[in-house]
This record gives sequence, C-alpha cells and structure tokens, in this order.
Amino acid sequence: MRYLRTSSRTDDARLLELIDECCDEVSRCVAPKTLHRIFDCTVYEGKVVIGEYEFVSKRLAENLKNCKRAVVFGATLGTECDRLLRTYSAVDMTRATVLQACLASKIEEVCDCLEDGLRSQGFALRQRYSPGYFDLDITENEKIFELIDLTKRIGLSLTDTCQMVPTKSVTAFIGIEDD
Repeated sequence: MRYLRTSSRTDDARLLELIDECCDEVSRCVAPKTLHRIFDCTVYEGKVVIGEYEFVSKRLAENLKNCKRAVVFGATLGTECDRLLRTYSAVDMTRATVLQACLASKIEEVCDCLEDGLRSQGFALRQRYSPGYFDLDITENEKIFELIDLTKRIGLSLTDTCQMVPTKSVTAFIGIEDD
C-alpha cells in the first residue's frame, strides 16, 4: 500500500484482490540478482573516495562519516519486470500502477535481504544511500558500474542519462561502522 500512496488500510475488495494478483505475478516473474563488494573508503568534507573513484556529495560524506569501509552494491529484479510493465501500461493502467508498486516493494525487499545478510555476518551498517538522491548526482552510477562491473556480472546497464536497465534496479553505498 505504501508504494500506491494510499492508506495502509482499505476495505476495497477489488483493490485488495488486484494487489494480491500483482504481487503473485511479481513473485513468479522476478529473477533478483545482487552484487556487492566491500571497499576501504576515505571520507572528506563533501566527498568520499572509494578505490580510485571520488564521489562528490556532502550528504554521502555525512552518511559515511567515521566509516573506514563501505559496501557498494547493485540489485535488480531482471528484465521480465520491464516487459510486464510495458504490456500492462498499454492495456490496463490500473494494473500497471499496482504492478509498479509491487515491483518497488520487491526491489526494496531484495535490498533489505542483502543488508540482513551482511548484518548476519556481524557488520554494523549505516543507512543505504543511492545516486540520484539529494546531492549525489545520478551520473555517479557510471563510477559504481565500473567499480563493481554490474553490466558483466548481473546484467545491469545504464542509458545515456544514467538510468538503469532493467528499471527495477538499485545501486547504493552502505557505510560499515567499525568497532
């Protein structure tokens, strides 16, 4: 319901049935893939250096303050999701809207599972932070793609405007708090 921008409580049986149908379809069609690497990082005022790459962002630097390591990751639900969205967008906008919300929820679930796995290994993590939010320009995705080779390893690609394909994909940084 969160991704539909509606109340978390509804008595509309038709809407609830449509949500269930779309969530079931998402569960059948997604092929989640993730890739992460842990890097040493150096945090400066207004920028973070990971490997040979400099990420300019005051907010990212604040998020990673006092971290000496960071997780850099990519996650995707796969290409079938894009096909479903295109199909339903052409024939049933209501279903397409609900499907979009179910897919957004699913990619968040995939990211949360990646974080849970890292926590189960004993890592204390900061909040994830993605290009395109606040002052971390979306073009920084280019550096992330080079840093962890997302195209070759999990099939993600970037458009000339740095949008990811498949569209239900995420890249992010997660600071690791040192003991």
